[in-house]
Amino acid sequence: MQETMIAIHVLSATVWTGGHLVLSATVLPRALAARDPSIVHAFESGYEKIGIPALVIQVATGMYLAYARLPDPADWFRFADPASLWISIKFACLLMTVVLAAHARFRILPDLNAARLRALAWHIVPVTVLSVVFVIAGVFIRS
Repeated sequence: MQETMIAIHVLSATVWTGGHLVLSATVLPRALAARDPSIVHAFESGYEKIGIPALVIQVATGMYLAYARLPDPADWFRFADPASLWISIKFACLLMTVVLAAHARFRILPDLNAARLRALAWHIVPVTVLSVVFVIAGVFIRS
């Protein structure tokens, strides 16, 4: 069962992280150069349908895997061993991702225009970096 959860977790991570890398490296620069928020909206409207479920699946499978590795949730934040350190890092990344995503969703995206596109970039790039850190932390938990 644990191998199945790892596979599902990794597949979801590829969707989440890959989508944000594409957004940051190709879509966002094009939108900024054209000063056209519709480019980001077009990407987001399609990506959201698989990106958000992928993140939810990552959280669910990540909780399962953390519990399988350290059955006492208090141990996840004790830094008693390398696994607890990396689990804590993943939770910190999740918290920062949620804060940035919520702020973008409720404060920037509803009134997104050319003038506010840079503000959105200040959310997209950190979420992308956090998604890469998620992947790196996951690798280090297993090794």
